[in-house]
Amino acid sequence: MSWREDYRSRCTSASEAVRTIRSGDRVWIQPSCGTPKPLIDALLARAPELLDVELVHMKTLGEAAYVRPEYEGHFRHRGLFLGDNVREAVAAGRADYTPIFLSEIEGLFETGALPLDVVLMQVSAPDKHGFVSLSTTVDCTMTAIRCAKTVIAEVNDRAPRTHGDTAVHVSQISIFVETSRPLLEMRAEPFTETHLKVAHKVASLIPDGATLQPGIGGISEAVLQCLDDKHDLGIHTEMCPDGVVDLMEAGIINGSRKTLHRGKAVAAFVLGTQKIFDYIHENPAFEFRPISYVNDPFVVAQNDRMVAINSALQVDLTGQVCADSLGTKPFSGFGGQVDFIRGAARSKGGVPIIALLSTACGGRVSRIVPVLEPGAGVVTSRADVHYVVTEHGIAYLHGKTLRERAEALIGIADPQFRQELEDFAVRAHYLERKVVCA
Repeated sequence: MSWREDYRSRCTSASEAVRTIRSGDRVWIQPSCGTPKPLIDALLARAPELLDVELVHMKTLGEAAYVRPEYEGHFRHRGLFLGDNVREAVAAGRADYTPIFLSEIEGLFETGALPLDVVLMQVSAPDKHGFVSLSTTVDCTMTAIRCAKTVIAEVNDRAPRTHGDTAVHVSQISIFVETSRPLLEMRAEPFTETHLKVAHKVASLIPDGATLQPGIGGISEAVLQCLDDKHDLGIHTEMCPDGVVDLMEAGIINGSRKTLHRGKAVAAFVLGTQKIFDYIHENPAFEFRPISYVNDPFVVAQNDRMVAINSALQVDLTGQVCADSLGTKPFSGFGGQVDFIRGAARSKGGVPIIALLSTACGGRVSRIVPVLEPGAGVVTSRADVHYVVTEHGIAYLHGKTLRERAEALIGIADPQFRQELEDFAVRAHYLERKVVCA
C-alpha cells in the first residue's frame, strides 16, 4: 500500500477520531498556534461518556472549556505553563499546575514519569513524500509523538510547512482529520511609552552580532522596535513573535555572526498572527527544534553574545525574581526564563536580562518590593540574576552584596516607593541609615 492509500484509509471525522480516547487516558495537546481546536471541540462533546481524562499542555490559544466546573470529573487539566484560559481554574483547584523548566518537560515523557496515551495536534498537509510538518509548533510535541500510544492529527491545509525537526511521516500517525481553517492567532500586547523607555535601556545592552531570545509581552515587543541601529543579530529562542519578521526583512536579523546554527533563526514555536505564519512557510532561514534542545542551557550558551530578555512580576531587594505567580496563585509558569538566563550567563559576551515596569495596577503598586508576596514562587534565584531593567534605569546585581543589590534596585524603583524600600532595607540591615549633617 502506498503512503497515500494508507493516509486516506485513516482519514476520518473529528468526532470519530476522538472515540479512541478512553476514561483515565492522559492526552497531550499541542499548544500555542498549533492548538487543534476541532479535535478539542470533538473531545468536549464526548464528556458525558468519559471520566478522569487528563489534558496536558502548555499555553494554548482559544477557550479551554474543559476547565469549566461542569466538566469536573470528566476532564482535568495539568498545566506546564498557564495561559489566561486556565488560570482561574487552577486558582479554584479545578486544574493543576506543574512548576518545571521547559527544557525538562520532554524528559518526563521519555522516562515514563509522565506517560502519554494520546497526542492531539495540528499539522500541515503531507508533501509528496508523505511527510507532514508540525508547522508553527514543534515545542514538546515531536517527543510526545514518539512516546504516546495514539497520535491524532488535524491536517490543516492552511498550516505552514516549516524547516528543522518538524517532519513526521504519515506512518507515525494513527488517525487523520482533514480541515481547512485559519490558525489560532495571538496578537502582540500593545506597548506604551513606559514600555518603550524600558526597551531603549534593554536595547543599549544588546551588542551588534548578538543572538536574541526576545521573550513575550509588551517590553519584548517594544525592544524589537528599538533595534533599527543594530547589525547582524541572530535568533535562538523557544518562542518567536511577529516582531522578528520586519527585522529579518530589513536584514538586521540575519544570523551571520551566530556561533551556533549560523544564518538560522532557531525556535521551538511561533506565537503570533498570519504575518509570521506566512513568513515561516517553507522559509529555510528558520529551524524549528524541540524545546529540550532549544532551551538546553548548555546549547544556549554556545551562542556567543547571547542576550536573554525575560520579564518578572516582582523582584525583591535581594534580587529574587517571581515570574510565575501572584502570591499563592499560579499565573504563568517557569517557561524558558531560567534556561535562557543561565545559558546567557555562560555565553561568551552573554547578557542575561530581567526587564519589567517598575509599577503595576496603574502605578499604585511597586514591582520592586522589600520581600516577595507570601507564597510567591522564586523562578530565578538571586544568584542567577545579572541585569534588572526598569524605565528608571539598569541595575547590575551579579556578584554584588545584599547592600549593593538593595541600593541598585532602589535606584531603579519608581521614585514614589523608594523611601519605603530604603526604610525596609535599613530595618533588614541591608543598608545603614543615612546621617544628614546639619
